[in-house]
Amino acid sequence: MLFEGQSGLPMHVVASTTNGTSGNASFGMTSGTNGCSANGTLTYGGQPMIDLSSIMDEFSEDVARGHGDALRTVAVALNIEAQDRATFDAVMHENFAVIFPNENVTSDQAMSAVLEVMKADDRLSKYAA
Repeated sequence: MLFEGQSGLPMHVVASTTNGTSGNASFGMTSGTNGCSANGTLTYGGQPMIDLSSIMDEFSEDVARGHGDALRTVAVALNIEAQDRATFDAVMHENFAVIFPNENVTSDQAMSAVLEVMKADDRLSKYAA
């Protein structure tokens, strides 16, 4: 907030350094102050932080198969614990038509569908809260 309205690389470096050394982000997450909360899914500008656009083709193929590197990458990015990854793979595979209802699905639409499918699953819902 000290640097609100400022622009340019030097101001961003100073603001980043100030935020990093003051510990206010960590304090905000643990105390709930400054509008910080660690309870929700990580987002960037209100959008999920996971961008499937660079791996969309591989991800859709892996979901269709029920296994693969792109599917595992998404599971890891969503912080799915190792013991739940086989469930994640199976649930994604079972819901291929929900995640990819047509060939024109965007990466944002696919990621939103993945999160909705996870929310509907008893074991995976804790990762999509």
